[in-house]
Amino acid sequence: MVHTCVSLLVICSVFVLAAGSLRNLPTVSFEEGYAQIFGDDNLLIVKDGKSAHLSLDQRTGSGFVSHDLYNHGFFSASIKLPADYTAGVVVAFYMSNGDIFEKNHDEIDFEFLGNIRGKEWRVQTNVYGNGSTGAGREERYGLWFDPSEDFHQYSILWSDDKIIFYIDSVPIREVKKTEAMGGDFPSKPMSLYGTIWDGSNWATNGGKYKVNYKYSPYIAEFSDFVLHGCAVDPIEMSSTCQLVPQFKSVPTGITNESRTKMQSFRKKHMQYSYCYDKTRYKVPPSECVINPHEASRLHGFDPVRFGGSHSRHGKRRHDNQSNRDAINSV
Repeated sequence: MVHTCVSLLVICSVFVLAAGSLRNLPTVSFEEGYAQIFGDDNLLIVKDGKSAHLSLDQRTGSGFVSHDLYNHGFFSASIKLPADYTAGVVVAFYMSNGDIFEKNHDEIDFEFLGNIRGKEWRVQTNVYGNGSTGAGREERYGLWFDPSEDFHQYSILWSDDKIIFYIDSVPIREVKKTEAMGGDFPSKPMSLYGTIWDGSNWATNGGKYKVNYKYSPYIAEFSDFVLHGCAVDPIEMSSTCQLVPQFKSVPTGITNESRTKMQSFRKKHMQYSYCYDKTRYKVPPSECVINPHEASRLHGFDPVRFGGSHSRHGKRRHDNQSNRDAINSV
């Protein structure tokens, strides 16, 4: 099912609203926007169809996918994560076209990584274009709240030249397309996904701590679904939204005030950035803008990884799994 492409007025309102309060955007019910892809009865629709509970037990995880493919737009969900011992548990809210482009897929991710009791959830953002998972454009953060106590809004703004990740209307990461990135910037139509699954082999300290099913089921709650973008015909792989000349000029919306909040977040909570990982890159990738304050803070966090000394992780990784193993061993 392909919905009618949004009008220019809606597109403009999406990007303007993204600069201010994100909570005013219209939401859709689960069945309007999504369908289950795995998990049987481990996916439960609640609250008159406005929310979904995804659970992980020893039998299976669960997940959903949007009805439509999208080429740019603003996408969001409010999520409440499982509590207590969650090591090895991975909850994800992300965009991907891996089911269509198996060897050169695009991906824009929020990945939530559980932890042992007493340790906080971590959030990782990933940006991959044209199958560039081996290059890796990952960042990881702590949070200023406990994401298992209440719902918080996680949002992705994707245009043809910029990607912005938001948490509760605060931008936490901006990725600008550069000429040198080429196809490594996500450019092909993608679907939206929500999943919970067992990442025991990499998610917590490089696989040191596994999922303990004594504490299952692990339940992630999703609500406030926002699917506000250019729907794409899955056969033609095209959208009339792309033909609107004004689309490229729509403001993507990080105001000076929002940028200050983003810088504050990154200063306090960023734990990993590929741009500063000298064990992976002797020279930072072309799109990286090195911030001396970020460099100094991360060097203090891990002098080997961010200081340029060689370690057993010094060899450049060539697959996504190895990248995750290396990053999460920090």
